[in-house]
Amino acid sequence: MGMDLRVVPAEEWWNRGRDSSHDGERDLGLMVTDFLETGVGSGGAGSWCSSDSDSGFPDPSYLSDKIQYLKYSMAQHETEVLSAVRTLMLTIKEKDLHSVKSGTCNASCIRFYLAKLLRLSGYDAAVCSARWQGGGKVPGGDNEYIDIILSDSEVGQDDRLIVDIDFRSHFEIARAVDSYQRIMESLPVVYVGTVARLNQFLQVMVDAAKFSLKQNSMPLPPWRSLNYLRSKWHSPHKRHLGPIDQQGPGMFSPGLHGQCAENLKRLQFALQVEQESERFMKKKSGFSRRNKPEIMRIQGALAP
Repeated sequence: MGMDLRVVPAEEWWNRGRDSSHDGERDLGLMVTDFLETGVGSGGAGSWCSSDSDSGFPDPSYLSDKIQYLKYSMAQHETEVLSAVRTLMLTIKEKDLHSVKSGTCNASCIRFYLAKLLRLSGYDAAVCSARWQGGGKVPGGDNEYIDIILSDSEVGQDDRLIVDIDFRSHFEIARAVDSYQRIMESLPVVYVGTVARLNQFLQVMVDAAKFSLKQNSMPLPPWRSLNYLRSKWHSPHKRHLGPIDQQGPGMFSPGLHGQCAENLKRLQFALQVEQESERFMKKKSGFSRRNKPEIMRIQGALAP
């Protein structure tokens, strides 16, 4: 039996942050404003901005191919969980959404309901709340996602899968060039997979963002740096099976929670488009689990 991945060290920092649960958002908001007004963060250009040389930016077509390769480089159990997550996401109705915490919901209601459906389907799923302090070039912040713990009896070893229901939103940048927009839109709508594979997606998107921003003579903002992105899923976290703040069902402010219904519609539409696109490509290329010519072509192109 491998280590118990359900034990996470977050108590001390989490308890300190409970009294000011949105401090990370406020700090990041102030930093964003400062960055947009001055072109640098409060720590100066040397502290916050990318100092990469002009050379070394991967070609966008290479990055696009790598995204396609990563999307389909999944173990069997990852593929099965992804299929379950997609199916359950498309069954959620607006009436199923209830506020689960005070303040702005930010789609927490969707995550908690999806995690509930996953548990009813037999998965050890929970909503994870992560928070980290800023330091050096990494601003503080917080993030919320779902994780699924798979035991060694299920997949041969203990494994933890990350489920992020709005994966593309983490990579939006200002004045994105067309090649970046295409790469971002080729990302999975919902990410399901290991942290190791997630890290590869993050590296590709940081490289793509640097290339895009360079075309507009813009530096890489700190909230799109690799270290900041990694903090979203690598930081200490707490697993929640129920609401973060106890309150009666439906007790929410429409202004704080109403956007979630629109988010649900947007995500479900994007999932349907993604699935239709995959079906079309499989039919066009004769794709099957035993015949993956496109994946093999990309894998060969990416080989060192």
